[in-house]
Amino acid sequence: MGQASGSDGGDTTSDITLPDPLTPDAVREMVARMSDDQVRNMLLDRLDAVAEPEPTAADLEATLFAKLHRWWTAFYSNPLDAIVKLPNLVAEESKIIAKFSDSSGGFIGVLKLLGLIALTVGVAYGIEQIAERVTKSWRKRADPTDTATLRDSLTFLFRRFMREIFGLIIFYFSARILGRMIMTPEQLAFAGPLMTYLIWWPRLGAAVSRFILAPKQSAMRLVNVDDRSAAFLMRHLVGLIFLAGLTIFVVDFNLKQGASLAETRLGFWLDSFVYVYIAFIAWTARDALSDMMRGIDPDRTEYDEWIANFYPFFMIGVAVGMWAIVTTMTGLGNTRQLLQGAHYSTMFWLLVAPALDTAIRGLVRHLVPPMVGEGPVAERAYVSTKRSYIRIGRVLMAGLVLILIARSWNISLADFTSGRQGFGTNLVEFLMMLAVGYVVYEVVSLWINRQLAKEQTSAAPLDQESAGDGGGAGGSRLATVLPLLRVTAQVAIVVIFSLLAVGTLGIDITPLLAGAGILGLAIGFGAQKLVADVVSGIFFLIDDAFRVGEYVEVGGTMGTVEKISIRSMQLRHHLGLVHTLPYGAIPKITNFSRDWVIMKLKFTVPFDVDPEKVRKIFKNIGQELLADPRFEGDFLEPFKSQGVSAIDDVGITIRGKFMAKPGTQFMIRKEIYNRVQDAFEKNGIEFARREVRVAIPGLDHAEDLTDEQKSAIGAAATGVVQAELEKEKGKP
Repeated sequence: MGQASGSDGGDTTSDITLPDPLTPDAVREMVARMSDDQVRNMLLDRLDAVAEPEPTAADLEATLFAKLHRWWTAFYSNPLDAIVKLPNLVAEESKIIAKFSDSSGGFIGVLKLLGLIALTVGVAYGIEQIAERVTKSWRKRADPTDTATLRDSLTFLFRRFMREIFGLIIFYFSARILGRMIMTPEQLAFAGPLMTYLIWWPRLGAAVSRFILAPKQSAMRLVNVDDRSAAFLMRHLVGLIFLAGLTIFVVDFNLKQGASLAETRLGFWLDSFVYVYIAFIAWTARDALSDMMRGIDPDRTEYDEWIANFYPFFMIGVAVGMWAIVTTMTGLGNTRQLLQGAHYSTMFWLLVAPALDTAIRGLVRHLVPPMVGEGPVAERAYVSTKRSYIRIGRVLMAGLVLILIARSWNISLADFTSGRQGFGTNLVEFLMMLAVGYVVYEVVSLWINRQLAKEQTSAAPLDQESAGDGGGAGGSRLATVLPLLRVTAQVAIVVIFSLLAVGTLGIDITPLLAGAGILGLAIGFGAQKLVADVVSGIFFLIDDAFRVGEYVEVGGTMGTVEKISIRSMQLRHHLGLVHTLPYGAIPKITNFSRDWVIMKLKFTVPFDVDPEKVRKIFKNIGQELLADPRFEGDFLEPFKSQGVSAIDDVGITIRGKFMAKPGTQFMIRKEIYNRVQDAFEKNGIEFARREVRVAIPGLDHAEDLTDEQKSAIGAAATGVVQAELEKEKGKP
């Protein structure tokens, strides 16, 4: 055994000899004789020896181009090798089959195995039929109808699907139990995959296709395709599943016989036929697939129409892309997950994703809450609600599809959340945070929009005949506040989840928060007027000083509140003018549309009219208006007389009044004028008119005046009256 030695002044490891043999006891004995510096230096030398040097930029560039070159080589060399070995394919497969035959007892052994498989399949299928007959009386069987609703269709198809699944489960367990009883483990190694991939999978695919396409029940069909297209798609989908299962079975069979993938390329050709088959289905049934994607929802957008037309080409693109990926992975020798069918599962979910989008639109069309109210506002709110539900469903569906695809490649969410696998992990977390934020954004917007639509549609519509008079009733307080709350919530959600998403990329968001605080402080100092407007608007809204649709006066400016923002309000004058007023410039607000309104009307009658008679007329008119269905619920107090309010040189002024809801007073006033005029005419009452009597001294016989003299007198009297009126107007 060697001996460690060194100097006291500077221990090194250059003269340390490792013990031979290097046993644990010898190592401990050597370390016991070494100083601390010697042990530390030896450890550093060993770590430096095993540490990998950091790659330079040139190394990284060379590595990237090397990977690209290796991938390209794997991509084109794999099909090239398959083409070269194509003439020997039959001979190589014959050798594999001969080897299997020899291991199974020769030709007789193979026939016996096939006979046992046929017996197992036949007995399992018979047991399945017996189980279905026994349980037939236990199940409710619904017959299809031509006027079936979505609920009826789903009930019928789901019950039929569950009956088929029940039969498949009985078949599976019966075949499994019987196979274990009559077959050896070596025979089961061949029979199990054969029955799984070539019998059970196609039957399961047929059950799923029959549930979705319902080729013989057009009234119950869940997708928008005709009978011929439904039968074509179901037939070829089952054939596609059978071909994919055959590919996996053949590759698995060859590997179990000790043949490598490079010896025979039958797996490559069968796998390629799968993608060609998909392209054939997509191209042949492109119109039917577009109709299926289009659906029957009348509220389709241009995006939905584009997706429907593009879907057949998307299927072809997925097939081509997946073929390229599988070819490259096979050329690189990464076939473990391919043998488990990960590429078929990925392709299935990619092809189903657009169809799931159509299913989401169909479900939303039937499950969305009914439209609240009537009119264009309610219709827009209903369509907006549908689109929000669809967008939320799309995000959830995309997340589910990505998770299922990741599981196909043995990638779990825990690998990303706990493994911390670098930038790829951060990118996944970034996308997940954005998806969560988007769902929260849509849910909050959906709730606020539904509440806003409910408030807007429940409000009484503005009468067009009285709209020009102003003073209409406004909306509810929620209808005024919710638009601002929606904008505030949306901005807050976008900012919060954007910062959280940026944080998942490993970026420190503390400087961003500090910068945002400094920016907000700078804006506060530099835009004090803006801050004053915003703060004033908040207090006006808290005080409920005005609402959208109310008629208000602000510093002599009158109009209906048409729009409010975070810093200003817009008033629409009844003549059409629009005034924009910052909240900070509003000294006070006079609201003409809050709760109730009293309108007083004046009528002047001659001196000889009995005021009591007029009072009774007003009372009768008030009772008639209360019973009029046009004004039902509009009156808070009926129209009635307030008695004589003034007596002048013209006649007696009698005043009437009524109390009504804001916005209804003008139509009521118009109706009252009409009825008062008719009632006065029926009762022989005339409205008092201003008269001018001309007294001419010395003229005792006015009837003897000629027409010319009467005209001259009238012109003179008119001039006097006009002069008096002008004089009265000029008085302060």
